[in-house]
Amino acid sequence: MNTERMLNEFFEMVKVTSLSKKEKVFAEVLTSKLQALGFETFIDNAGEKCEGNTGNVLARLKGNKSAPAVLFGAHMDTVVPGENINPRIVDDVIYSDGTTILGADDKAGIAAILEAIRHIKENNLPHGDIELAFTIAEEGGLFGAKYMDYSRLSSKMAFILDSSGEVGDVIVQGPAQMKLLATIIGKAAHAGVAPELGISAIQVAARAINNMKLLRIDGETTANVGAISGGTSTNIVCDSVALKFEARSLKLEKVEAQIKHMVECIEEACKEFSTTAKIDTEYNYPAFQLGLDTEIIKIVDAAIKSIGLNPSYRSTGGGSDTNVFNGNGLPSCTLAIGMNNVHTTSENIAVESMVKAAQLVSAIILSI
Repeated sequence: MNTERMLNEFFEMVKVTSLSKKEKVFAEVLTSKLQALGFETFIDNAGEKCEGNTGNVLARLKGNKSAPAVLFGAHMDTVVPGENINPRIVDDVIYSDGTTILGADDKAGIAAILEAIRHIKENNLPHGDIELAFTIAEEGGLFGAKYMDYSRLSSKMAFILDSSGEVGDVIVQGPAQMKLLATIIGKAAHAGVAPELGISAIQVAARAINNMKLLRIDGETTANVGAISGGTSTNIVCDSVALKFEARSLKLEKVEAQIKHMVECIEEACKEFSTTAKIDTEYNYPAFQLGLDTEIIKIVDAAIKSIGLNPSYRSTGGGSDTNVFNGNGLPSCTLAIGMNNVHTTSENIAVESMVKAAQLVSAIILSI
């Protein structure tokens, strides 16, 4: 691998702002790079479906041998603060200047994929068709994967570069997630003159939350209340509170049971205070699990070993494009690329990890 070239390209990419649903400029940069490498490119209409300014970048490079097509994926968007990123290297580890994120999540994944392909092309190595899916709006909703035009893809397996952990770690199991949105209806009244005429939506919400099982439920299940908003003034009994909850589990029946429990807590609190709530639930993404005897895991296992690393297989409590890909019938696993402290201004990745990630992508392509 050409480490200097990969680092220069990574630095170039993280300096291009690509906050969620605002990835258009970066999508254009990637499209240009891919076309220069000989890829056919296509931008789908996923952005139109999630109020973004561009769609997913899908690309295909024709192979020079008879082999099944293989798909690699990473997301283009970053979290905030993700503007005016200034990367720097300290003791062979890449950081931002401390005022922003770095953007290794997930531009380090993209850089590794591009370098692997450059390496294969420059050395005229035989390969089957290579497909790429660089998604929009992964952070906070997996919208790019959800609205992707899967008819554009012919691959029967996908490798997503988007996880912390050492290169060689493979995510083979991830949770389903459901969201619960609730608006509790109270009744306004003067808090000093006639509070008994009001119904405090805040008090109802507090009672409901207090009765809920939250955070770590068991080894497979978590739940959280993430946002509460309502009220205007201390002298007015609050007449409306909006709440946002989520639940996750490696087993669908457990996440459904947790959501049911939280709904019941809200309904019981409303009944106690003689009021009502508007409740909506949403199935956000499915769980997935890949057996170690499946073809995709056998391929990645051999590839990891071929570059001198020891494979490690684990589950995660987080969601990613991998959940959605599997839910659409495309067997997919997530590959760790060595990024650390993601979503913070101390985010970093070792140069060595990026090199290993590129070597792993190359090894997977050449093993098929």
